[in-house]
Amino acid sequence: MCSPEPINCFPVLVNILSNTFLKLLNSTARLRVWSELFYMGENAELKNYIFFGLFTYLLVLAAGLPPLFAMSNVEDYKVKSMSC
Repeated sequence: MCSPEPINCFPVLVNILSNTFLKLLNSTARLRVWSELFYMGENAELKNYIFFGLFTYLLVLAAGLPPLFAMSNVEDYKVKSMSC
């Protein structure tokens, strides 16, 4: 009924129980469960947009980290702290 991963088993179990209760109440409605979270078609433009967005974010992050370490060293120098 469900795959070996326990994360997939619970939704399948809920689906089976829900459909059973719907049958018992003489309802014609049915519930379905998909194994994929979202349908993502191959979209090259979207992939480029995500790639360049993440690349820009990483460049800004990389530009901001060295001054952080430098300021830490300056603060250590001001209070004359020494590392072991």
